[in-house]
Amino acid sequence: MTDLPAGYRALDAKALANYLAELKPVALRLGGSPQSWSIEEVGDGNLNLVFKVHGPAGGVIVKQALPYVRLVGEAWPLPLSRAHYEHMALSGQRRLTGALVPEIYHYDERLALIVMELLEPHIIMRRGMIAGTVYPKFADEISTFLAETLFHTSDLALTADVKKAMIGAFSGNTALCKITEDLIFTDPYRIAKLNRWTRPQLDPYAERFRGDGDLKVAISRLKLKFLSSAEAMLHGDLHTGSVMLTAEDTRVIDPEFAFMGPMGFDIGAVLANFLISFFSQAGHEEGPGARDSYREWILETFTSIWEGFAAKFLALWETQAKGDAYPSDLFQGPLGVARLAGERQAYMQRLWADTVGFAAAKMIRRILGLAHNIDLEWIKDADMRARCEARVLTLARDMMVNSGDYPTPQSIVAAARHFDQWQPPLGG
Repeated sequence: MTDLPAGYRALDAKALANYLAELKPVALRLGGSPQSWSIEEVGDGNLNLVFKVHGPAGGVIVKQALPYVRLVGEAWPLPLSRAHYEHMALSGQRRLTGALVPEIYHYDERLALIVMELLEPHIIMRRGMIAGTVYPKFADEISTFLAETLFHTSDLALTADVKKAMIGAFSGNTALCKITEDLIFTDPYRIAKLNRWTRPQLDPYAERFRGDGDLKVAISRLKLKFLSSAEAMLHGDLHTGSVMLTAEDTRVIDPEFAFMGPMGFDIGAVLANFLISFFSQAGHEEGPGARDSYREWILETFTSIWEGFAAKFLALWETQAKGDAYPSDLFQGPLGVARLAGERQAYMQRLWADTVGFAAAKMIRRILGLAHNIDLEWIKDADMRARCEARVLTLARDMMVNSGDYPTPQSIVAAARHFDQWQPPLGG
């Protein structure tokens, strides 16, 4: 295990109550005495302790980093400094997007602990989508989050000195980036101890992916971009498990993987999870076709997320470009304005191509790597689950290797509909 800083200890419910009682603003928010508070550990993620605290007057969420990967245990140590980067990212996202992220009430670097707004009656989006819940505002709100956070932390909005300072501020989050580099861009394409998949049904797919030279070149190019392209501040793990929402309100949570990286990684992560959810519906519906209308909502939202993001990002570029990239005095007069408008469109096309590739990488890792999605994991029939997963893998492989065949969201939607009707062969 990593060396622990002086004073660090993992809190249990009793210790947490005593700790919060000393934080007067938090204690006032909860109301009553510590004896009247209910504290429940609700963390179901891979890394941290998460406590839900209720008092007579209100509630809070307390998140504390553990010095290891919770999913694996003490055999996989992990630095507590990830709480520092999460706090820094949450603070920046809150400044840029307001109530699209939870409000922070207290941060304790020594305990690697954040006290923040309790989101109720919000639920994790992934669980809502498994239940077939429609979220009519999500596309608009997540595209706003993406546009605001990515544009305002890029060279389009920032001067070079400020941007380089941000790169430096996040440069120490290497352990979390290493998890991404291995679990997303490397392990699914080789024999790795922590890999897992639905066996024996998907054994042939895992073997083919490990031997697929074209796929290995494509994922390696994406990994290189992830390693070297510090375009903007990323959430770093933006999926439907990192969103809590109701039909009326969306909040993005858990940015502990935050770093300065390629914009398409965040956008692709969101879109990948919508495609995974789309293919998982066959395993959750009461009968064939029972969720056809929900499938359509997923695909419509998939398209709306990118289109909303692109429109908002371009609007910010046109009205709030104060950074050192594309200086305005190089594009004066009608010809200059037209040339810059054309370059903006070319920029968005490159960003879309990155997004397609990163989405494919996220889809593959959720089936052949360590950490899976409950969208698929909760399908009890192993053959049904494997068929859904094989469809995800087959589309993802094509998106990554033949990304030029997917110039628009609509082209991916058409392919998703096609593969959703395909009966894949299974091993075993």
